[in-house]
Amino acid sequence: MGRVPKHLRERVLKQAGYRCGYCLSHERWIGGLTAEHIIPQSAGGTSDEENLWVACRRCNEAKGNMTHAVDPKTRHLARLFNPRKDNWSMHFAWSEDGTRIIGLTARGRATVGALRINDEKRMEWRKLWVEKGVHPRQEMREGGDSL
Repeated sequence: MGRVPKHLRERVLKQAGYRCGYCLSHERWIGGLTAEHIIPQSAGGTSDEENLWVACRRCNEAKGNMTHAVDPKTRHLARLFNPRKDNWSMHFAWSEDGTRIIGLTARGRATVGALRINDEKRMEWRKLWVEKGVHPRQEMREGGDSL
């Protein structure tokens, strides 16, 4: 998690349940998580715990220094999902087959689009996770970490 002290990195990973704050991919299935500055350092964000979460490489790289994106439904600018403060289930849902994340709100839809959360590669991974029974959707149903 570059430039973040190891003790803080471990604390944030544990708080996140070792999952990406956006697509919920678990660290053990994607090979690691990266530091996520919710407010990017380039926009004045700090490396304090309140501004950190973890994200998979694909979500983190797609987000870059964005804090807002256009909601494709309303065409208005919306703040991106904040995995530290926002409730995932209020802004997103899983498709019936578990391969797509559906934005339920302007914030959710803007985040899905901006972070390319349903790109082809991630949908392939999710299909495999569903088949193996290790998909985040199953964890939610079985009383795993609350989202």
